[in-house]
Amino acid sequence: MITDVESATPALCRLQLGRELRKLRHEAGLTSTQVVRTLLCSPSKLTRLETGDNLVVEAVDVMALCEIYKATPEQRSLLMGYAAVTKTKKDWWQSPEYRPAIAPTFKAYLGLEATASALHKYEGEFVPGLLQTEEYVRAIYQREHERLSADEIDRLVEVRMTRQEVLDRSSVPLKFAAVINEAVLRRQVGSPAVMRAQIEHLADVAERPSVRVQVVPFKAGVHPGMNGAFTLFRLGDAESIVYLEYLGGASVMRKRADVGLYEEAFNDLQILAVGPQESLGMIREAIKEH
Repeated sequence: MITDVESATPALCRLQLGRELRKLRHEAGLTSTQVVRTLLCSPSKLTRLETGDNLVVEAVDVMALCEIYKATPEQRSLLMGYAAVTKTKKDWWQSPEYRPAIAPTFKAYLGLEATASALHKYEGEFVPGLLQTEEYVRAIYQREHERLSADEIDRLVEVRMTRQEVLDRSSVPLKFAAVINEAVLRRQVGSPAVMRAQIEHLADVAERPSVRVQVVPFKAGVHPGMNGAFTLFRLGDAESIVYLEYLGGASVMRKRADVGLYEEAFNDLQILAVGPQESLGMIREAIKEH
């Protein structure tokens, strides 16, 4: 539960509001079908409210659900406070300077990243975004988006660098665990100087208490990450979500069976990878190659 609602981010308030609404529904012994019939709304609307997917939560919807669930005055006050934040504040990625540079499918990722208590990332080709340097990011975007103007590239780079502030947030400290393929250390992105600076930065960040970086060496052979990169978000103590990104777009997976497959894959990758200290040694050795 958020102790200081007024200082919380809209993304965090939407997430907590959804959790509380879902909890109240379960305590009331009601199915989602029963609720939407009483509320006279679509099933997707209730789903968005319970998963925190709405950018703005209307007070009238919260009040109606509180009536249905017979919430206490204290519960109503708290939930209305969450809803008020979503109306009066905006997440940083909703601001005019960033909005044009963020694809609609990526907004879901940013919301998850902003509220997760833990983030587990497997990456086979790139240094994970939260650990990238500005010049490394720029080299990637200049190659991937050759038709964009310099100003558009600048905005994309700024979005990536702003995202990294999540590693320093105080409201919900983030524990970040990354497993990377050894190829990430060997593949040159940009000039040798850009790559060397990136690997040096990776080594520095890997020593932070809240960050854990492991490397899957080539000699490990076949491994669960060979099907592609993935991100696991842990929201609070119980809920986990998988985010997958591909050339045609992105998808979010919430079903327990699907999430379990990726949790198992990440655990296997951590076992196959060398430990954090040995990984740090591999990272430092890679600096010399660039």
